[in-house]
Amino acid sequence: MSRIGKLPVEIPAGVEVQLNGSHVVVKGPNGTLERTFSPLVSINKEENQIIVTRDSDEKNVRALHGTTRAVIQNMVTGTTSGFTKVLEIVGVGYKAEMNGDDMVINVGFSHPVDVKAPDGITFDVTEKNRIITVKGANKEVVGQVAADIRSLRPPEPYKGKGIRYQGEYVRRKAGKTAAA
Repeated sequence: MSRIGKLPVEIPAGVEVQLNGSHVVVKGPNGTLERTFSPLVSINKEENQIIVTRDSDEKNVRALHGTTRAVIQNMVTGTTSGFTKVLEIVGVGYKAEMNGDDMVINVGFSHPVDVKAPDGITFDVTEKNRIITVKGANKEVVGQVAADIRSLRPPEPYKGKGIRYQGEYVRRKAGKTAAA
C-alpha cells in the first residue's frame, strides 16, 4: 500500500469538493480547480475527508494511487492558500516591470520580452525590479510559468547572470587563463 496514497485528504472549512466518478471539482476562496483522474483508482468522500483507494496491485495502478492523492491534496491546498514561485534576476541592466497584468522583462536581448499571465496566474515584481513572484491556485501551472520565465535567460556559470529560482545555487566556473 502506498504510504502517501493511503493518507486521507482533509477538506478544510470553506472548501467544497464535488465528486462525479473520477472527475473531481474543488471550489475554494482562491478559485475553482477541476480534473479527471484515471478510473483505475477510486475516489470517495467521507464527511470532511477524501479517501483514494485502488483495486489492483499492478505497478501502474500503484503509481497512480499516490499520484492521485497528491494531486487532490494540491488542488485543496491551491484553492485555500495558493502556490507561489519566486524568481531572482541577476545581472547589470536586467530587470522586470509590470505592464497591466502582463510583465515586460529586459534580460540583455535587443528587445524587451513580454510575458502574458495565463488564466489564474498573477505576477508581482518587487525590490528594484529584481524579484518576480508567480502566484496561482494550480501548482502545475505556477511551476510551468516560472520555468518558462527562467528559460528566457537561465543563469550562466561564469558570471552568474540570468534568471534563477530564489535560493537556487549556480555552480561557478573559472574563466580563461592567460597563455604563458
